[in-house]
Amino acid sequence: MRDIFIDTLMDIAATDPNVMLITGDLGFGVVEKFENTYPSQYINVGVAEQNMTALAAGLALSGKTVFTYSIANFPTLRCLEQIRNDVCYHKANVVAVSIGGGFSYGGLGASHHATEDMAILRALPNMHALVPSDAFEVREATKYLAKGIGAGYLRLDKTMPNTTGAKEEFEYGKARLLRQGSDATLIVSGGILKDALEASDILAEKGISVRILTMPSISAIDMGSIATAIEETKAIFTVEEHRVVGGLGSAVAELVLEMGLKPSVFQRLGIRGIGFVNDVGTQNYMKKISQLDSVGLADQIELSLKV
Repeated sequence: MRDIFIDTLMDIAATDPNVMLITGDLGFGVVEKFENTYPSQYINVGVAEQNMTALAAGLALSGKTVFTYSIANFPTLRCLEQIRNDVCYHKANVVAVSIGGGFSYGGLGASHHATEDMAILRALPNMHALVPSDAFEVREATKYLAKGIGAGYLRLDKTMPNTTGAKEEFEYGKARLLRQGSDATLIVSGGILKDALEASDILAEKGISVRILTMPSISAIDMGSIATAIEETKAIFTVEEHRVVGGLGSAVAELVLEMGLKPSVFQRLGIRGIGFVNDVGTQNYMKKISQLDSVGLADQIELSLKV
């Protein structure tokens, strides 16, 4: 999805010279076309992500809209103080772009597992945290964040499906209905949408009808869509390649309780346990051992519905 992000950003930069991209000495195979086309709108700061964020804040306060770009936790958790105090506090037009959400870099170990970022970034004041689930949402989220709406976070997976119709519109804070269903609703953020769609196919073969909503924003949750889903399907499952603590599942649970809604089943499907996931392997392997691949999701959903 990084190619879709870069291509979209290039289209925006072509008409807006104030849009800039700053990288932390990586991604050359991806960002070279941006650098070569718009050299005055590109900076490589080297391996200095905290400085990258502080520099981006200064540029933003001088009239620029700046996207900082690095992998997994490096443009976010490593720079948390700078994001909070330099970007969010000043409502600066800086967007931290993390390529490699969840277990995308599973082979590099826990330091590269982005599994707490959604919880931390959505808690920051003035933050617009977007976790697109497919190619359409990547493009539209990038366009939205480039409008200069203040602090932003864009969490990208390595691979995501493409599920949109040609006339679909994107609205910040609104869910997208991808599939209708009557027995349960899956609320999904991130590239794990592919596994959720496959899980719904598995469940359909067993006579279980599953509705699928994507929730691109985790800092502005669509309460209306959740209320409708509870009324019409009763059972709610949140699906995220992230720890169940503080992420999408927590955000939805908070709102469900505050609204006084009572689904027959509510379950957060994500990474559980108090420790790090110390296994190393491909993203698909890491999802499998965490029961977050299509089979694992389908099994958990079927079991919960039977209880």
